[in-house]
Amino acid sequence: MGKADGPFLAMVLSKYKRTKKISLILAAVILVTLGTIVAVFIGYRQVSEAPGLLLSSIKDGAKLSLGKIRQTSTRDGKKEWSLEADSAHYIDTENKVVLKRLFVTLYLEDHGEMHLDADNGILHTDTNDIEFSGDVVIKNEDYHLKTRSLSYEHKRRIIFTSDPVHISGDSTKIYADSLTYNLKNNNIVLTGNVAATISKDLAAAQRKDTRGQPGP
Repeated sequence: MGKADGPFLAMVLSKYKRTKKISLILAAVILVTLGTIVAVFIGYRQVSEAPGLLLSSIKDGAKLSLGKIRQTSTRDGKKEWSLEADSAHYIDTENKVVLKRLFVTLYLEDHGEMHLDADNGILHTDTNDIEFSGDVVIKNEDYHLKTRSLSYEHKRRIIFTSDPVHISGDSTKIYADSLTYNLKNNNIVLTGNVAATISKDLAAAQRKDTRGQPGP
């Protein structure tokens, strides 16, 4: 029995050592994976909770792709716009961030807000100008605007498009070939084949108001 036990014990010890080695390797892989997940989560929280870190962090690389991001632009302590996107691809050589599925809030001088959705966008990091394309929709309390593309010029605080626009409200629909809207003074300019339709109820109310006004 003693002689037979020697090879048997050696075989058992050899298997035990191999099993222990495999377990250590698996444990190391699990720890590395968990560490990566935690690091990514912390990085995402930092970008989400402090949007201003976004551009400063991605400028370190020539090209970098990120998941869901947030960014806010301020001037003289006032928020001018905030942006959320499902994905962002930063191109350092062109000073731009290519965005997918984005939602933007534009803050107006009268403390109102406009909300913009678009399939695609390009944020120019050197100017803070933004280009939107693909089912662009703007909403505020009174109207919805739809168009194929739209541009935001940060310095002058205007949005504009040379594509046809459709503006709809509770009782009014307006069509035009192009649009320019000044966010500072709420001035809107529509050009090219401008047409409007008014609901019968609103038209009747306007006629009633006109008849009720005293003559000159």
